[in-house]
Amino acid sequence: MDMYDALFSAGYTLCERVARQVFDVLAENGPILSIMDRNGNCWASDPEAFDRHHPGETVLEDLWGKVDDGFEPAFATTDNGIVVTAQLATEHTNCGYLVLLLAPHDSVWTRDQMNLAEALFAQIGLVARLIETSTLLSDTQLKCYSVYGTSEAPAN
Repeated sequence: MDMYDALFSAGYTLCERVARQVFDVLAENGPILSIMDRNGNCWASDPEAFDRHHPGETVLEDLWGKVDDGFEPAFATTDNGIVVTAQLATEHTNCGYLVLLLAPHDSVWTRDQMNLAEALFAQIGLVARLIETSTLLSDTQLKCYSVYGTSEAPAN
């Protein structure tokens, strides 16, 4: 039963919908982006490349700890490149984390690219908020229709 609770949670559904929207517009040879929810589910823009360049659970957990403490975006340099993480959350849903894998460069280049990573993360956050707002409005509209459809009051 717990497996199904995770699959139908608001965070899982929102992560999946954000991934579909964002990954469609990413360049094929661009950076590797993944969305990871708090239950261990992962959506990657390029799953094979993400598996090849995966920084390891220890690195990710350390970065996520920094993000949870308010240091965002957090980054680390590994043998496979640079890992940049940020939280993916909306007003109503804490989805999990964004993980961006970049090719290895020096620390000055990484520091310079943090503004671009922050802009990308902000845009993905905006996509998540728009999807969530659209879903909430649709749900409210359906509830209104069902209330008016079952009411005994005559329609004018």
